[in-house]
Amino acid sequence: MKNHCAFAPFALAIAAANAAPAGAQEVLTGDTRLACEATLCLATSTRPSECAPSLSRYFSIHKRKWSDTVRARANFLSLCPVSDQTPEMRSLVSAMANGAGRCDAASLNVTLLVWNSWDADGGRVLINNQMPGYCVAYTGHQYTDLGDLAPRYVGTPERGGYWVDARDYIAASARYNDRIAAEDSRRRRNDEWYR
Repeated sequence: MKNHCAFAPFALAIAAANAAPAGAQEVLTGDTRLACEATLCLATSTRPSECAPSLSRYFSIHKRKWSDTVRARANFLSLCPVSDQTPEMRSLVSAMANGAGRCDAASLNVTLLVWNSWDADGGRVLINNQMPGYCVAYTGHQYTDLGDLAPRYVGTPERGGYWVDARDYIAASARYNDRIAAEDSRRRRNDEWYR
């Protein structure tokens, strides 16, 4: 089980920078403040309404090429003063820029479609059950606590498996198992009928 206080060091640094008296330190404002807030909000599955402005700013960053979008988003998150204080924070910014918004179940079900040309039925489209490396880096980072947002795979690719958010996993597994049991039952009845 992941330590829920793993990202506490950078959360405390951001909070201290924002709460310090004006004479001791500058209060964060503008994109610098939004970058720090976005970093905190993207690191946890608990996203209060106060996250809306910073996440809106973060996800509004779009460039023509995806690699340019990732770079621009990383540059935005890097505006937060604590983003480069440790190697772990630098890797967190990179993981967020590459994975945030791309590692939910709906996105994985679209991006991990694979054509299975060696299928006995002449080929079909399957959803790969291996999470991309950028999602593993983001959802598994030591400074994230994504909980219910970390997707899980239901079933097997060959039998119509798919990704769901962790909070939906139990219900989705039950529906999948019911569907598989019904398919297997129909297949057995058809096999007996042809004998």
